[in-house]
Amino acid sequence: MNHRNPLQRTLLLSLAVALPLALPASAQSDITAPNTIAIKFDKTIIVSRSTPTLQVVVNPMIAKGSPIHDGTFAALKDLGADYVRYVPWNPYPKLSVAELDPPANGKTSWDFSLIDPYTKDFLAATHDQGHSTVMNFSTIPAWMFKTDKPVTYPSDPNQVFWDYTQGTDPVDPSEKQIGDYLARLVSWYTQGGFTDELGQKHTSGYHYKFPIWEVLNEPDIEHSTTPEDYTRRYDAIVAAIHKVSPDTKFMGLGLAFTTANPKYYEYFLNPKNHKAGTPLDYISYHFYASPDPKEDINNWQYSFFNQADQFLAGIRFIKSTRDRLSPSTKMDTDELGVILPTDGAEIEYAKKHPDTKGALPDRIPALYWNAAGSLYGYLFIEESKLGIDVIGESQLVGYPSQFPSVSMMDYNNGKPNARYWVLKLLVNNFHPGDKLVETSSGQGTSITSQAYITPTGKKLLLVNKHNEPIEVTLPAEAASASVSTVDQASGDNAPRVLQQSGNKLTLAPFAVSVVSWK
Repeated sequence: MNHRNPLQRTLLLSLAVALPLALPASAQSDITAPNTIAIKFDKTIIVSRSTPTLQVVVNPMIAKGSPIHDGTFAALKDLGADYVRYVPWNPYPKLSVAELDPPANGKTSWDFSLIDPYTKDFLAATHDQGHSTVMNFSTIPAWMFKTDKPVTYPSDPNQVFWDYTQGTDPVDPSEKQIGDYLARLVSWYTQGGFTDELGQKHTSGYHYKFPIWEVLNEPDIEHSTTPEDYTRRYDAIVAAIHKVSPDTKFMGLGLAFTTANPKYYEYFLNPKNHKAGTPLDYISYHFYASPDPKEDINNWQYSFFNQADQFLAGIRFIKSTRDRLSPSTKMDTDELGVILPTDGAEIEYAKKHPDTKGALPDRIPALYWNAAGSLYGYLFIEESKLGIDVIGESQLVGYPSQFPSVSMMDYNNGKPNARYWVLKLLVNNFHPGDKLVETSSGQGTSITSQAYITPTGKKLLLVNKHNEPIEVTLPAEAASASVSTVDQASGDNAPRVLQQSGNKLTLAPFAVSVVSWK
């Protein structure tokens, strides 16, 4: 509500109108026409510490035998990203939980036969190529929580099941049982095997290196976990895994709702709330734009980026809390994307029709993939300026009933879509150590731009946030630059590469371009 009287409003309006005339000559010279790029390469605003990457979520569409399996893992290998997040998760208990039932009658239920093929394919495309990973077996066996009756799960490993993570209180309030479970799981992959609760040895022969382990996923949703509960559970898990994998670093929180409960950051990032010596190497949190069901592609150009700006405001809050309590802790936004309203309808359908795998007709317009790719490009620029360490796009494969709007692979033809190619463009061009320099897109701009000094030359990242073509005026020195672009014309193919001629460049709707010159 505006409490100023009419005279005050008139005076303020007069000042606002007169203000540009009162600017000093030096400031007036900095005002440029809309969508006109001005770069000051002698003014570094930050040295990048940001790595663009993605997450891979386990589901049947990435299994051997799936029509898109080979293309998916070839695309992951070709991407060459670091800090790739791997998440076997709760809708498929048999694909994510290695001990589905408690020990009984002198036996345990340890079984990796369905889990290993996914994990080995992932590690072959990342770890074995020399790229770092963030491992997160995010689902705790349901029997480790108190429930009114035992939690059942489908016998078909590929049948989606959305009600596995039941219970709030752990059976073992010390959390040691949960920590020991995950330590044995880590040992299976890093130490060649483990000894189970009953003294039985299980041999895998695997000796992978796990540089980072993320402790659980979205605890603000799963098991109604409080900040205090999560911190206690984190400490127990970290202590157990450290015994078997002493070089592993740890990532905490993985929150679904960035700032809905600020106490998670205030409590978790305070070393006083942890057992002595517990490392706080990384924290992570997530963001998905979620447009209103009544909106379409023309509205999305506003809702996506307006919501992204709210998320960025949340990052600034989190960063200030981190700087105050645990300044050495790094940050990873390891799930970034869009969840369209139609995804929720498909999940509800899958719950009611489990035997059909929840298949519904594809209702996503082709230009959506460019809009979602543009959103990630925008977040990469803005998060880099905030010093975020890892900027992760979600996710490699989704499909109808499994968040199709979040996919980076075209689940119809097995080719990477525009969201993948935007990430590939960033992975190939931008790295920690690059210098972000002062960049302006002009007054009243319709685009986001950021110039970099990299070891291979000068680069300019351009993001069109709108569903309309926009003509950009480049600096004179970029008049013969190389331009790589992801837009609707590039489709499911690699970025288009053109040689610039002159200082005018037209960006198609939701285009993402990298302009490169020496």
